Amino acid sequence: MSSKQLLTVVGVILLLGFDFVNGKSKWGVRNHSRSRRHPLRTITVDSYGYGDFSTIQSAIDSVPSNNKHWIRIYVKRGIYREKVLIPEDKPSILLQGEGRNNTIISWDDHSTLIESPTFISFADNFAAKHISFKNTYNIEDPMQKHPRVPAVAALVAGDKSSFYKCGFYGLQDTLWDMQGRHYFKSCHIEGAVDFIFGMGQSIYEKCVILVTAGKLNPHGEWIHTGYITAQGRTSPYDTDGFVFKNCAVSGNGAAYLGRAWRDYARVLFYNTSLSDVVIPQGWDAWGSDGHESNLTFDEIDCYGPGSNTSKRVSWLKKLSYNTMIDLVNISFIDTEGWLRRQPFNKYLLKA
Repeated sequence: MSSKQLLTVVGVILLLGFDFVNGKSKWGVRNHSRSRRHPLRTITVDSYGYGDFSTIQSAIDSVPSNNKHWIRIYVKRGIYREKVLIPEDKPSILLQGEGRNNTIISWDDHSTLIESPTFISFADNFAAKHISFKNTYNIEDPMQKHPRVPAVAALVAGDKSSFYKCGFYGLQDTLWDMQGRHYFKSCHIEGAVDFIFGMGQSIYEKCVILVTAGKLNPHGEWIHTGYITAQGRTSPYDTDGFVFKNCAVSGNGAAYLGRAWRDYARVLFYNTSLSDVVIPQGWDAWGSDGHESNLTFDEIDCYGPGSNTSKRVSWLKKLSYNTMIDLVNISFIDTEGWLRRQPFNKYLLKA
């Protein structure tokens, strides 16, 4: 190689190196755009062994205790047969799959209510996207040969938790919205009995609520009515309650919109499509008979064949306009802006 040719090669190398450092080369642009799409440190889970971990729990275990920076755990498509726990000292985790029909965490425990959940999150500042949580104990028993017992798909107990386009599948006690402020956006939640229950302070926006009460009567011999919600507010001073905003309720069989798990239960369905799966009475006081005046159950601006309130229970509460606005506004769960401040928020909302 002549000296002139050598100088030319060195010049090209230096030029490519300069462009790479400044993000201008082909590889620099690709890496830069990737970091913009996913601004968080990412851990990959692949059940076939092509990721950083092959199980979701092992990826969670790798997150430092008392983590102060958001970490994204990206779970490749597949059915992950495992129970998953995010402990209280593992905050700021984004759990992201490849679609609720493609990435599924599945188990079939049913021993006790607290031991049965397939997925548990005790940590604050948790988010999930494009992933499903399933308890198969009852739902993969089409003839209902198993005794029907609580079999929780997901338990959410941390504060400031959000779910985007996720799925929750079970029959009884599917989603334990245990406590804390929670936001569910464009999620699919299905079950038959108390399948959204707990003392969470939560907004469900644009979610599909699928009643599967027909599974309670597999032999067609008698009709069993299901219950969508069982909210557990215990005091008029408690801030918790469930708000369903711009949702759709459909399915098979028949179901109440809710029953009171505690004496001050609070549930609002707002601007929601209600199919004829909703029974005319609409609500059940359950163990709060005689204390119906303490319950806050209401339906506002709902529509569809199940929205006729003429035969609803006589004690159905009519909220004032100001109270209704307070409940449906995002400030019901977010007065300090935690949803808006999530570093990945714009990516979640677009997906």
